[in-house]
Amino acid sequence: MSEDLGTPVLDDHLHLDPEHGRGLDAVRDFVRLGGTHMIVVNKPSWHLGVEAETPDDFRPVFETTVDVVERASALLDGRAWAVLGVHPGLVSRLVDERDLAPPAARDLMRGGLEVAAEYVDGGRALGLKSGRPHYEVTDEVWDASNEVTRHAFALGAEHDCPVQLHTESAEDLTELAEWAEEEGLARERVVKHYAGGRLAGPTPSVMSEKDSLRVAAEAGEPFLMETDFVDDPEKPGAVMGPKTVPRRVRWLREEGYGDAVRTAHVETPELAYGIDTVGTLTRET
Repeated sequence: MSEDLGTPVLDDHLHLDPEHGRGLDAVRDFVRLGGTHMIVVNKPSWHLGVEAETPDDFRPVFETTVDVVERASALLDGRAWAVLGVHPGLVSRLVDERDLAPPAARDLMRGGLEVAAEYVDGGRALGLKSGRPHYEVTDEVWDASNEVTRHAFALGAEHDCPVQLHTESAEDLTELAEWAEEEGLARERVVKHYAGGRLAGPTPSVMSEKDSLRVAAEAGEPFLMETDFVDDPEKPGAVMGPKTVPRRVRWLREEGYGDAVRTAHVETPELAYGIDTVGTLTRET
């Protein structure tokens, strides 16, 4: 029997790998602790054995993700959604290991995002994932990555969907939010994955550490909560487990941050993604 925390509980960014990882067993753990909704992001393509040479080569990665999302939704009291895209770290594999020029790597990654946008149009994905490396790269690779990111924003505007970002750690990413607005995408619909408790620019998806959550809760601004669960049996302790967000929701309430729980799990999902976490519950909270 699952715990009822009296609220929708959304993990904003995690991975599920039914073939190599825990897959649906991780969803069951999430549900038992009171989790109701999740946004599942496709793993980096090469983690699923895909070394893309054309944009269409990303389709098996996306199909794996939308399939597990459908199966996860059947277990949840709410539902799961897919966010699909091209991990920004791919640029280094393409340039450093496959000797592609940065513009060629850029074009392949932009093409992969265009394939992901087809899934948004078909109602099988909620949004897109893009960004830039969080580590040092050459100026040419950095420029190519920024061009990929801007293309993701343009696609988000064109297809009326949010964009999740994987970027360097920062407390101010106003420039990226401004780029999104220049492409026609509202900054609220740009979500910074793996954020700390304080962020200017995009909507922060805060890692569910107590210190970061306390900062976000006290700021009184829109934010989401995530684990970045990697679902990799070779890295069992990497990032956070699927039980973490429900446990942190309980802790936030115990600490007197009930308003912040509603912000993170009801109001901000509507603001950033246009999703109704209350209306999609199959049981009353």
